[in-house]
This record gives sequence, structure tokens and C-alpha cells, in this order.
Amino acid sequence: MRLAVTGATGFVGSHLLEAALAAGHEVTALTRRDQAPRERATWVAGDLDDRAALERLVSDADAVIHVAGVITGQTAAAFDKGNVHGTLAMLAAATAGGVRRFVHVSSLAAREPNLSLYGDSKARSEQLVMGSGLDWAVVRPPAVYGPGDKETLELFRMAKMGVMLMPPRGRVSVIHADDLARLLLAVASPEVPSGVLIEADDGKPGGWTHREFAKALGAAVGTRPAIVSSPGILLRLAARADQLFRREKAKLTVDRAAYFSHRNWVVEPKRAPPPGLWHPRIETTQGLKATADWYRDAGWI
Repeated sequence: MRLAVTGATGFVGSHLLEAALAAGHEVTALTRRDQAPRERATWVAGDLDDRAALERLVSDADAVIHVAGVITGQTAAAFDKGNVHGTLAMLAAATAGGVRRFVHVSSLAAREPNLSLYGDSKARSEQLVMGSGLDWAVVRPPAVYGPGDKETLELFRMAKMGVMLMPPRGRVSVIHADDLARLLLAVASPEVPSGVLIEADDGKPGGWTHREFAKALGAAVGTRPAIVSSPGILLRLAARADQLFRREKAKLTVDRAAYFSHRNWVVEPKRAPPPGLWHPRIETTQGLKATADWYRDAGWI
């Protein structure tokens, strides 16, 4: 296929780009910065506000995979701009360019739009996609980890230090970025029915308790960390402190603390990928170990 991809310079998008090229697809990708030439990859300079760039991006594409979005923001306007208006711009470009297949990367946070500004913006982006009239598929990843990720990096660092501050008791699903990339490529195929809403993970039934996942992170970095289950109010206080010291670079914002505190971020089995389409290949304890090794080699931990 010839794929038009947004977010290809980010964490998930970079894994998607590698998987797409390895599978023999041609990729046209949006970028704000100059990129090194790649065989079967065409870079289009611009962003989601650049209508002309988006027209070039989708030209002759068989499918759009819209990965780009805002994960951490300080205001509702920031999330709206990145997740709602950006999605609307891509839908308009795909419609004008005659591209029928549209794969949208959302989040499990969209299931609980009242918990966070992020979840609300993702839920509204989903509504736009579902009402677009295009041949759409929406993928809601759970927590995504893997080499290059700067979001779960903080958890690896805590595990290495030997003390992990975790959300209140609850459960979470996870998925490796490479498995997610393969799923996105699979649902971009015109053979997959339109109108599918997918939640996929590593295949662990019922997900991970926060304590189980913390222990797995410790094993990945070679420690047995003390695990502190923090009440939501303490997470929010920690978020305010993070914002005070790191300002716009803060990872634990008050908004993120709100949805981290939710007890159930486990994928719904009824929203699993269609049978025979995809299954996870990366076992999580092995994936976490490989990710920790990557962080160590890169000097991140």
C-alpha cells in the first residue's frame, strides 16, 4: 500500500514507519523538521495546520494512518488543537483527496471523557472520524511502551531508583509499540470492514494490576522496588510539583494524574481485533527487559 502517515517522527509513529517500510509499503509522512532520506519514504514538510502540506501528504494514498496528537497539555485549548482540530484537518484532506481508508489512533482514555481533558479531546476526535463518511477504523491503544518512549521512561527510572509511586489500586493493559504498529498496518488494509473500533493489548487476560506491572518493571531493570500505591490526591499534588519545577516539560500533569487514578484501564474483549487479523507477538516481561536495555544503551537510565 501507499500510506499517508502523521506523527511518524514521534514514538508510536516511528515504530509504525519502520514496520511499514519493512513490510514493503510506501510511506508519505508529515514532518516539521528535515529528515534523513529513506527508501520508499517521502517526507512532506508541514504540520496539521498546513492545508497545502496535507494535500501533498494524502496525494495518491491508499490509506491515511493518523497517529499525531497531543498527550500532555496544560489547557483544554492545547488538547483541542492537537487532537480535535488536527483530526478534523486530516479528515478534510482525506475527503478532498479521495482517500477512503482512514485509520485513527485514539486512546483508552476516550472511554472516560469526563476524567481528563485528554480523554475528552480523544473522544471528540473519535466522533469526528465516525461521522466522516469515510471507510474508518479507530484503534484505542492502552499504555504503549517500547524503545524510544519518553512517557513510560519515568516509570523505568523510578524502578531503577528502587521506589515506585503507582496509582491507586487498579488494573491496566499494555502493548508494545511494535505490536501496535503491526495492528495499525493490518487495519489499514481495504479488506478490513469499515467502522471497526478496536482495543488491543499484550494478550494478558484482565490486564496487569499496578503492583504486578511495577514488579515487572523492577525485574526489567534488575531491582525489587518498594511499591507505594498513592491515593489520587497525592498524585495530583505530585503533578502540581512536577509542573512547578519542570513547567511545560512536566510529564505528570494534573490532567494526567486524573486519568492515571482510574481503576480500570483494561481493554474490552468485545473490542478485540477481528479474528485472524492480528495477535500480539511480544511478551511483556521480555519487551520491558528489551526496552530497559535500549534505555540503558541510550544513556536514558
